Amino acid sequence: MQMLMPEPQIFVERTLALIKPDVVDKEEEIEDLILRSGFLIVQKRKLQLSPEQCSNFYADQYGKVFFPNLTAYMSSGPLVAMVLARHCAVSYWKELLGPSNSIRARRTHPYSLRAIYGTDGLRNALHGSLSISSAEREIRFMFPEAILEPIPAGQRARDYLNLCVKPTLLAGLTALCKEKPADPMTWLADWLIEHNPNKPRLQHQITEEEHQ
Repeated sequence: MQMLMPEPQIFVERTLALIKPDVVDKEEEIEDLILRSGFLIVQKRKLQLSPEQCSNFYADQYGKVFFPNLTAYMSSGPLVAMVLARHCAVSYWKELLGPSNSIRARRTHPYSLRAIYGTDGLRNALHGSLSISSAEREIRFMFPEAILEPIPAGQRARDYLNLCVKPTLLAGLTALCKEKPADPMTWLADWLIEHNPNKPRLQHQITEEEHQ
């Protein structure tokens, strides 16, 4: 019989989002829109970039007439950097942002984020990575310690939980119900540490060969 090949697994994609200095006061409102649009905010930090750092971040725009104004704008105050995750995150975030020019966005995409929060072609409120490769570079720039391994989703995630997590967790919860401790969370944490199947084993017994 011919074996059926499993369907390819879909991984969660990541993209970088920036709330630019002039709309940082709308941070909570914008984050709520992001979450309601199906994104997960994986990492977040507020920071202020120097003009030199802005120049490095926008190195691909170097030499363009608006470049000095862009770096001045982006370094004018604190901004919020976020790593967003979902299926096809890069394209969905770009769609939610709308055109880069906020004036045009208000004409053609009136419900986009740049139409709502942006001012003009330069002060367009929010940034989004243009591609998967640029997302990886920009995430590393804003989050140097970020690990960009793909997040498993769907059946791959369920398989991982069923194989590596649920058996031990189920045994721990069963023991918890039998014991009924006063502080169940601490008890369960201690039980999981003690019964971790991947815990290193120490060899206490000395064999006869080691005595010789």
